[in-house]
Amino acid sequence: MAPGGLFGTAAAAVVVSLAVHVLLNCPIQPVPSPPPPTAGYAPNNLLQGLEKLGEEQLSGPEDVYVDAAAGGTLYTATRDGWLQRMQPNGTWERWRFVGGSGLLSIAPSGDGSMLVCDAYKGLLRVEEGRVTILASTVEGSPIRFAEAVIEASDGTVYFSDGSTRFGIDRWFLDYMEDSSTGRLLKYEPSTGKVSVVLDNLAFANGVALSQDDTFVVVCESWRYRCSKLWLKGDKAGKAETFIDNLPGSPDNIHLAPDGSFWIALLQLRSPWIDLVTRWTFTKRVVSSFPALLDMLKETGKGAMVAQVSENGKIVRVLGDSEGKVSNFITSVTEYDGNLFFGSISSNFIGTRLVLLEELLAVVEGVNADRAVLIVADANRAVIDALATGAATVDTLGA
Repeated sequence: MAPGGLFGTAAAAVVVSLAVHVLLNCPIQPVPSPPPPTAGYAPNNLLQGLEKLGEEQLSGPEDVYVDAAAGGTLYTATRDGWLQRMQPNGTWERWRFVGGSGLLSIAPSGDGSMLVCDAYKGLLRVEEGRVTILASTVEGSPIRFAEAVIEASDGTVYFSDGSTRFGIDRWFLDYMEDSSTGRLLKYEPSTGKVSVVLDNLAFANGVALSQDDTFVVVCESWRYRCSKLWLKGDKAGKAETFIDNLPGSPDNIHLAPDGSFWIALLQLRSPWIDLVTRWTFTKRVVSSFPALLDMLKETGKGAMVAQVSENGKIVRVLGDSEGKVSNFITSVTEYDGNLFFGSISSNFIGTRLVLLEELLAVVEGVNADRAVLIVADANRAVIDALATGAATVDTLGA
């Protein structure tokens, strides 16, 4: 046989072998992904001025809750199965042991307990000496990926189930498949009933209530948007888009003191990711090889958060476009003028970044990168000092 014929035969054999491997091993049933967001925001590195809290003591603190009534005591759930807390004086303690490696979102309950989403077990209530599984199924279907939780003033609990197809260990496969099986769920403590209030969500993630509990917001990570469900008023029961075309995949969302919302935006974009997710065929091929899938996932770099007004408009965007300090921020919480950043891939909680736009509004002409250095340990007292003339940029930066 001529060399050209041998090469053609070998090439055909490789193609057939690849096709058979994908046919037998592909774990996804992909649909076309939506186009990436078009809203452009200039990259910035304002998150590189973070102070690290609990570094080396925390394993994947995905979410953060700050108890204002307790003077700013901070709580987080970590991947080693603990609920940990930091007292206002900066000391850390392992507060309550839950167990497992799937602890994600946390939220306080009116009865003094803590609500926790366990990606493996479902919705939990954690009290001193006791952990109760409140919900592990809904309408006969298992809750496969409990993600985020919030309790309304009447005790009703809203929480998300990211995907009915894949659990936390295979979340990137859900991104590749993009089949929209996420759900927003409701737990009624008086009856123990769990129900689906929204379904067909493109990875249901963060959940937050408005200041007056008029509506609940749920993030759809793979659609770069958040949806809103009205709970009160003439629109009660109606769902609509709260914000779309976000510059990243929304993860956790938290209510800010002024009624706006802070949203962590995953940066799942890169030339390679955009190329592979353009066609279902390439999605199938890459997903059939775990090593290739891991390599693709690692090409997404950077961190970003956005503040969004109550009417769904972006107020500001803060980022670490290089992923130098934080590369995968999963939550952002505001307390007393400071922001606290959780990350499932970090061993610390980032904090004490003063709200930069307020500072820059007071100190006209200050370069943003210069401001990062100034405000790494700042709080609202800094803004007041600058506004009254009691301090200057030079004295603060010294």
